[in-house]
Amino acid sequence: MEKEAVLDEDRPIISSVFYNRIKIGMPLQSDATIQYIFKERKKSITYNDLKIDSPYNTYKVQGLPPTPIANPGIKSIEAVLYPSNTEYLYFVATIEGGNTYSKTYEEHVKNVEQYRKDREERNNSYSTDK
Repeated sequence: MEKEAVLDEDRPIISSVFYNRIKIGMPLQSDATIQYIFKERKKSITYNDLKIDSPYNTYKVQGLPPTPIANPGIKSIEAVLYPSNTEYLYFVATIEGGNTYSKTYEEHVKNVEQYRKDREERNNSYSTDK
């Protein structure tokens, strides 16, 4: 939770996503656990990274990783103890720092596409500002 959320208000919702996934036997698919495989933090996770055999690869391994991946703050601990009541199974970051949530994979794909579009527009506006 600590490494997945930027905004505190997202923590209980992200917690609910992970609880919902565990409840139905779905892998957690957390990029934060993938980062724990590497000696140094990667700027972004690649599709090849998702194929790595590791107990911290929650794309391949069901359930929680074998150890904590960070020291949780109080807001993350509270979020795990008191998750939001949602039906969400997916989330993706927004360029503002929050997240967009979805119940279906199809919705999630659209949200990912929107994130990429927003990021591209932001990056293009930065390059034209110089």
